[in-house]
Amino acid sequence: MAPLRSLDAFAKPIDGIRERSVTGGFITLLASATAGLLFLSQIIVYLQVQTRHSMHLAESVPSMLFSNNAANTLMGHRIPLRVHVTFPHLHCTALDYSHDGNALSSGKFDHYHKAPFTFTKRKPTVQEYKTAAVSGFGPESALNERRTSGCTLLGTLHIPRVGGTMSISVSPDAWRRATSLLSFGVDPSKDPDPFNGRLPNVTHFIHDVTFGAPFPPGDNPLQNTLHVMDNGSGVALANVAVKLVPTTYKRTFHSAQETYQASVSRHIVQPETLAAQRSTLLPGLLITYDFTPLAVSHVESRENWFVFLSSLVGIVGGVFVTVGLVSGCLVNSVQSVAKKMD
Repeated sequence: MAPLRSLDAFAKPIDGIRERSVTGGFITLLASATAGLLFLSQIIVYLQVQTRHSMHLAESVPSMLFSNNAANTLMGHRIPLRVHVTFPHLHCTALDYSHDGNALSSGKFDHYHKAPFTFTKRKPTVQEYKTAAVSGFGPESALNERRTSGCTLLGTLHIPRVGGTMSISVSPDAWRRATSLLSFGVDPSKDPDPFNGRLPNVTHFIHDVTFGAPFPPGDNPLQNTLHVMDNGSGVALANVAVKLVPTTYKRTFHSAQETYQASVSRHIVQPETLAAQRSTLLPGLLITYDFTPLAVSHVESRENWFVFLSSLVGIVGGVFVTVGLVSGCLVNSVQSVAKKMD
């Protein structure tokens, strides 16, 4: 054991020779407080999340335009499009919707979008009607009767990752009937007129329109948005253009998530403009979306655990070693001065 004892770099002083003093205790308390503060600050720095942003070209994926195979969604060929919109003054029988020109009224929408990935129309709830109508819904007793004249569209589509359009508008039959009554006083249908001889009011409230997985740190500009057609007739087209930015969102201790950020511009197209341009678009809501070729990476991370641990050990050990060296130098200096004075 003697050879091993000779290698001991941590020789222990003998208690009888070791001297304790008030100054030494004060220095020890000061060193401990300094080490504790540095220790606490290092923990705070470790708990803070560092965010890094970077841009790169988005990955190209093939688009299965008219395939309803669920495997395509898992492979990233399609993303969910969730829609929740309320028209408080448009009856469900007069509401039409389409995606990429495939309309419900023509039968093509149901051909390309099978359940459960489709839209449904229903009478709005009390809260939906109050939010969309804003005012003029009368007393609570008349609310149930008034909301039967409105319609709520909701559902989820799986769309290919290419640009496209989605529209929610007055149905062609309802539009022809309304314009025929106003222009010629002739009603081509024998059913009761849902508009009471007036043009349809397409004021609507967008509860939520979401493309893919939402980006958690950001806000969705297509949520809780009201488009009021206040031109007197209630007829206009809300034109919404959406640019979708693919964004990879990575949190600490979580797997990466593929999300989409949306940049939105919107304007109301008046009926005079639609007529002057000989547009075939009907009053309502038109959403045009496209995907940018650039993608964003949003990575949230913390300092490496081993770096953090080594920093803590270095702080505690370094403080006491430094204080020991300084105190030793001071004690030796005082002793040298005292000897010279003697």
